[in-house]
Amino acid sequence: MKLLLLSNSASPGLRYLEHALPLVGRDLKPGQKVVFIPFAGLTQSWDSYTDKVREAFRDLQLEIVGAHTLSDPQRAIAAADAIMVGGGNTFNLLKECRARGLLQPIAEAVKTDTLYVGWSAGSNLACPTIRTTNDMPVVDPGGFDALNLFPRQINPHFTNALPTGHQGETREQRIRELLVLSPELEVIGLPEGNWIEMNGDQAYAYGPHPTLLFKAGEEAVTLPAGEPLL
Repeated sequence: MKLLLLSNSASPGLRYLEHALPLVGRDLKPGQKVVFIPFAGLTQSWDSYTDKVREAFRDLQLEIVGAHTLSDPQRAIAAADAIMVGGGNTFNLLKECRARGLLQPIAEAVKTDTLYVGWSAGSNLACPTIRTTNDMPVVDPGGFDALNLFPRQINPHFTNALPTGHQGETREQRIRELLVLSPELEVIGLPEGNWIEMNGDQAYAYGPHPTLLFKAGEEAVTLPAGEPLL
């Protein structure tokens, strides 16, 4: 399996997905076929979301098609060179993928060498469940189980910063709440600008900021960039 799991799509001073261009360009060649899953998008149409991603990867000359436009998306997913899953609302993403019968085809394609590229909600979808998303549950996805391609939970956009005067919990406190209820889980706090690459049964974290690993009853551990996570 090859997975590229990004914390975010936009970084300060860079164009949309610009930081992902060299990473995607290593694995995909001009003319290769990509199915884009736009269902996390709620404040933009799925057509415009797909166009935005096409423009972001224009220099790579990929054939990117939105899953919502396909008469047989399962077949297209099986034939694709890559599957891209965009950010937005993770609950709606999972709901639509489940309702359209896409979860199993995506998982099967990735397990047979189709590249998976996800950002934000798309990274959550690659985990065993979506329980570490930051999103509001605006819809009922019919269960939290996701693709289970990456064996740990990811919390994208991870930060422990709180605005001055804010009285709510930090992100780490929210993760600790989950670990009280499900101590068997391990959660990776993936800051914006960072990403995870998985190739076969090995995974590595990269980026300019510390990536953290949370386990129940233990202090957070910083994961060194470029060292195996699994």
